[in-house]
Amino acid sequence: MHDHTPPRRRLLTRSSWPEARHVADVLRTETVGGALLLVGAVLALVWANSPWVESYTRLSAWVPWPGGARWHLDLSIATWAADGLLAIFFFVVGLELKREFVAGDLRDPRRAALPVVAALGGMALPALIYVAVVLTAGGDGLRGWAIPTATDIAFALAVLAVISSHLPQGLRAFLLTLAVVDDLFAITIIAIFYTADFHPLPLLAALAPIGLFAWLVQRGRTWWWALIPLALATWALVHASGVHATVAGVLLGFTVPVLARRRAGAAPADTSEQVGGLAAHLEHLWRPVSAGIAVPVFALFAAGVTLRGTDLGALLTDPVVIAIVAGLVLGKGLGIFGSTYLLARFTRAQLDEDITWSDLLGIALLAGVGFTVSLLIGDLAFGSGSVADDRVKAAVLTGSVISAGLAAAVLVRRNAAYRRVALREQVDADGDGVPDVFQEPRRD
Repeated sequence: MHDHTPPRRRLLTRSSWPEARHVADVLRTETVGGALLLVGAVLALVWANSPWVESYTRLSAWVPWPGGARWHLDLSIATWAADGLLAIFFFVVGLELKREFVAGDLRDPRRAALPVVAALGGMALPALIYVAVVLTAGGDGLRGWAIPTATDIAFALAVLAVISSHLPQGLRAFLLTLAVVDDLFAITIIAIFYTADFHPLPLLAALAPIGLFAWLVQRGRTWWWALIPLALATWALVHASGVHATVAGVLLGFTVPVLARRRAGAAPADTSEQVGGLAAHLEHLWRPVSAGIAVPVFALFAAGVTLRGTDLGALLTDPVVIAIVAGLVLGKGLGIFGSTYLLARFTRAQLDEDITWSDLLGIALLAGVGFTVSLLIGDLAFGSGSVADDRVKAAVLTGSVISAGLAAAVLVRRNAAYRRVALREQVDADGDGVPDVFQEPRRD
């Protein structure tokens, strides 16, 4: 009798070579970006708690263009960092999302199922934990329910790159894809739940510069003098509509072609061989700007929590603080790990043979680093400079540091185990189970 049972699918399997090379390039860039992000956050904390705190406050509140009120652009420098510079970050995210949908793991529904389910689990459980904690305490602060749902792709990948030397490649690819899907849902949450005073006419008007931008990039035109003004016009119109302006970056990123254009008469190539179109070019140009300038400057103005004169006991027992920390540390880890386990338990999917559940637990904990987008959502939920905003900043920083520490404890141990295996394989290169150093040299 023949067994007609379909083969079990492997979760977190190795990616193709182009995908592996892409993941490695992203990790290298995000390692530097994550370090600069950390520098910006530390500088903000030190400055905000120094004798020169007034200069920090004045700089954050400085409005460089007071005459921009007519266009809703009379923004403080801190708001410009959150609404303007982060649009560059989200443009790169849009390019990454487009790449994943066209040529990455998300193009295959079976491969996409795992990061999508994991991302949903890693967003739903933190939100539920937040709501449960806040409702138990009286319900004040429910508007911040989405704060612990986000994963900071720069920080998480930077931590992984520092820790990892021998961890399986599948873990790196999984974290990158998970963070990209997480960003997609976070963008959707911002656009739907944190849009105030919605004005449809400017949003409809934004379709014109978006359409012209798409028309140019689809034809391979990279004229900076045309694309940058169109991008600025799109940003200004989306901002005027009431939708958070960073969404403009994602929309523009989605218009850029991912696959290289084939010459007339050329034979069709494999999708993985076509990757490297204009999206890769623009991502190569703008990712350093995003990771090296936009996100660190945002961190400088977003992470300045003033703790001088603060009752730390009251801060640590504040329901919003507890809800955010619990959401990031417990909700993210349990949501991602649990949803992945359930997917494997109730389908024919299973982990790749090179990956253990301990490895996945480390990645799930690492996803609790929610710095950039969590701070952005907190600002949208409670308003910049408010008492609640300071609590959110303290909670996000605390939860992210705890998550990174727990993940590092797990992944450092796993990395050491994989390093020992790699050393044994190098010593026993011929695979006969006897260390080569004890064998007689071959005589030809």
